[in-house]
Amino acid sequence: MIRAGAPAPVLALLAVVVLLALPPGPGGEGGAGPADAVSALAVLFCVVRLVRERRRPLSPTAALVLGLPVLGVAVAALGSVSPGEGLTGLGRYLQVFVLVPAAVLLLVRDRGDFRLLAWAFVGLAVWQGAVGVHQYATGTGASYQGRPVRAVGTFGAQDVMGMATVVSLGLVCALGLALGSAPVRQRVAALACALVLLPPLALSFSRGAWIATAVTCAVQLLLSGVRRALAAGAVVVAASVILVGGFGVGTAMLQERISSITQVADAPDQSVTDRYTMWAAATGMWREHPLTGVGLKGFPEHRDSHASLALSAGSDTEGAGAAFRKQPLLSPHNMYLLVLAEQGLLGLLALAGSWLALLLCAVRALWRTRRARAPGLDCGLVACGLLVWQLTDFAYADIGGPSTVLTAMCFGLTAWWGLADAAAPATTDWPGPTARRMAKEAPAR
Repeated sequence: MIRAGAPAPVLALLAVVVLLALPPGPGGEGGAGPADAVSALAVLFCVVRLVRERRRPLSPTAALVLGLPVLGVAVAALGSVSPGEGLTGLGRYLQVFVLVPAAVLLLVRDRGDFRLLAWAFVGLAVWQGAVGVHQYATGTGASYQGRPVRAVGTFGAQDVMGMATVVSLGLVCALGLALGSAPVRQRVAALACALVLLPPLALSFSRGAWIATAVTCAVQLLLSGVRRALAAGAVVVAASVILVGGFGVGTAMLQERISSITQVADAPDQSVTDRYTMWAAATGMWREHPLTGVGLKGFPEHRDSHASLALSAGSDTEGAGAAFRKQPLLSPHNMYLLVLAEQGLLGLLALAGSWLALLLCAVRALWRTRRARAPGLDCGLVACGLLVWQLTDFAYADIGGPSTVLTAMCFGLTAWWGLADAAAPATTDWPGPTARRMAKEAPAR
């Protein structure tokens, strides 16, 4: 039982989001950072809390869904090129897909906590987006086509996907909150935040983030209702045209970047060529080790023996306060192919099975909420949206970098919505007599 006046457990999770607003610092590029350390402390805090309260940690369904990836990861760790690499990869996968999601599921008490984290995502995205827009406007961003205009926020040129990920997830949360049943002022504020996040997302020049965000927003609008989807979709499209059209010099660069999405067979740029070459290398590794893969962290070791001569030596990064650097290509930039190459069919079925089960549970919970006209529609839209974004983005990216801890929290928020025990204590909802009455009648999700 939580004492009156005791700090909310969700504050441990909130600290993880807040720390991502800070630069990663020396040694944090591309690896674990302060937010990862705090996420480990949040897991430890969760364990201590469960021991002190002497209550069941997870329902059997939640334990099965969240624990399924352990099977493939543990087997792949045994086949790593070295024990050290195996333990490092095992820890990372358990952190992102098992431990932190389970901690989020257990530390989020009600819809109030869920919304607090969703708004924290939005706040972090607005901050990183503001830094990114300033970088574009002042020419202090990462290098893109020889010009320092790429918005990367505080993540730097070595993690160009960091800001794009944060802004995309913040936009998804803002749209979910705007489509829910909150008071009008809060929904308007959420919609305004979603619109504000469009320029920095565009200036990230991240094609994968654009595609994932567009797909997710369309899914969220459809899940909220067809008529609402048509009206909101028209507003979003109109705002996008106005905002993108007002960038001046950036318009030509954006149009060229957008058109490159369809140029996958006809004169693709070097980044697309590198990506397809690494995808082919990953499938080659899987063909040689179909069941268990080449082992965790094994892709870089086996890359050159499976990649064609079309693969470049690495990507050039500079700007945003960093000197020129040739960044090696150490992953296929496709989470599904990375798992297939390093963990084989066993690992992919375990991970993808967990994600699919999580998505089905979340959509089912959302459908029940809509049908019963119960409170929490906004939470459902945010939870489903976060998972859809991750699963779509995994076709163009994989885990890595400081922003990866947000991926873990996304899985945790979706798990809370889809797997939280219906016998949990009463939840906090938006104030008002109707909300209070429905909260008593509806399940505690």
